[in-house]
Amino acid sequence: MSGALTDGELAAHLAETAGRILLAVRDSGLFPGKALGVAGDQTANQFLCHALRAQRPEDGLLSEEEKDNEDRLARSRVWIVDPVDGTREYGEERADWAVHVGLAIDGVAALGAVALPGLDLVLRSDRPQPLPPGNRPPRMLVSRTRPAREAVAVAEQIGAELLAMGSAGAKAMAVVRGEADIYLHTGGQYEWDNCAPAAVAAAYGLHVSRADGSPLVYNRENTYLPDLLICRPEYAEPVLAAYRGVLAD
Repeated sequence: MSGALTDGELAAHLAETAGRILLAVRDSGLFPGKALGVAGDQTANQFLCHALRAQRPEDGLLSEEEKDNEDRLARSRVWIVDPVDGTREYGEERADWAVHVGLAIDGVAALGAVALPGLDLVLRSDRPQPLPPGNRPPRMLVSRTRPAREAVAVAEQIGAELLAMGSAGAKAMAVVRGEADIYLHTGGQYEWDNCAPAAVAAAYGLHVSRADGSPLVYNRENTYLPDLLICRPEYAEPVLAAYRGVLAD
């Protein structure tokens, strides 16, 4: 790829290339057990961070696998990346893991690309597609290992089927792809877990917010973002109302 890349092209190129690197690391067979997750995280992180510093030297950078540099707080544009979202799934050779490359501008998830290397897909905020038809009854995504009590209770109230899946990015993109309709997360996340997925989901026309309906805000000193709602627009108010009811009980 030659010539100056737009932000969208850069995000997609980085996410796709990092995904190929991660598959090569896994396919090498050189890293037993938990060593594979460590090797994949560190290798993909080095690529993403070096490439972003080379391509966008004036921008800030926040990565799950990089020591935080508070210099980013003074920047309007900050790249927020997760080299391997779903390290467990990556290590287990599942498909429900992702690579996140997001760009926050003045605290808003303005642009993103999410690679799903196990599915050979990259979803981009700069090239949104029409949403597929929804499911009847609606499908709500939950963690495959530790479903949140609140999400299970909301699903019961609105009559949604539960669908267990791995990483946050894989879940968010399942809503984008029409495999599910609602992703309500209340178990705690960080900015890198949802910046790129939030940008892609919003570009596709999905509802994106905190679990109480307030906006997601990025590039904060404290990078903890405890909850998230990504869903088809028609389910936003029913889910928010049900969530408020669950909290009130």
